Amino acid sequence: MIKGFREFILRGNVIDLAVAVVIGAAFSAIVDAVVKGLINPLIAFFFSAEDLNHLVWNVPNLQGTNTAFAYGSIIGAIINFLAVAVVVYFAFVMPMNHFNQRRAAKAGVAEEPEALPSEQELLIQIRDLLEKQKSA
Repeated sequence: MIKGFREFILRGNVIDLAVAVVIGAAFSAIVDAVVKGLINPLIAFFFSAEDLNHLVWNVPNLQGTNTAFAYGSIIGAIINFLAVAVVVYFAFVMPMNHFNQRRAAKAGVAEEPEALPSEQELLIQIRDLLEKQKSA
C-alpha cells in the first residue's frame, strides 16, 4: 500500500499539480493587486462606483419590496477572469511556446508530418482511379 502511494507521489504529475496550485495561489495576489490598483479605479472613473459590486438593479417584486440583481459583481467576475487569462497567456503560455519551438528547432526536431488520409478517403481515391482507368 505504501509502495503504491510512493509511486503515485513520485510519478511527477502530482508534484507538477502541487507546484501549479502554489503558483496559482501566489499569482492570485498579483491579480488582486492589479484589479484593486488598476481595474477598480477605471471602473470608478466610468461608472462612478468604487467597484462593480455596488452596481445593482433593483426590481419591484410581487411582495411589494425590491429584489436586487447584482449585475456589477457578474461583470467584475468576467473582467477578473479575462485579466487572469490575458496575464497567464502573455506571461506564461506564449513565452513557453516560443521557448519550446526554439528548443525543438535547435534539436532538429521536424514539424509533425501531415496527417495521413483516412481509410475511407483512400478507398474513394482508389475508386476514382479505377473509374478513370476504365474510361481510358
